[in-house]
Amino acid sequence: MRLPAIPPASVPTPYAEVALPRLYVPEEVAAVLGCSAWWVKDRARRRLIPFTRVGRAYRFSDEHLAEIIRMHEERPARTPQRPGVIAAPTRKPRARRQAERVVSTVRLKARPPRRMTKSQFGTAA
Repeated sequence: MRLPAIPPASVPTPYAEVALPRLYVPEEVAAVLGCSAWWVKDRARRRLIPFTRVGRAYRFSDEHLAEIIRMHEERPARTPQRPGVIAAPTRKPRARRQAERVVSTVRLKARPPRRMTKSQFGTAA
């Protein structure tokens, strides 16, 4: 008698011990990140965040979510501080004034629309 091509589910396979990663839908990722699902899908579509594509759907694993958080993390800037010295607030550079150019004023006249130049009423025959 021939053995079935696909073993029954009761037979343990070598991959049975490996736990499959949990995949999240964009709505779940958006809820965790505090943004919209549209933002998550748009960033995935533009290849700006990591994702897994299953068919036409975007899916995200725990590793993807952690990497997205790391990508958008902002750290404070490290500035060397000397003890006893108070840093002066930085100023924005002054904008240069552009020399005002003298432009002669020309009055423009609008052209009448084409439909007004043609006869609106045809001649009756």
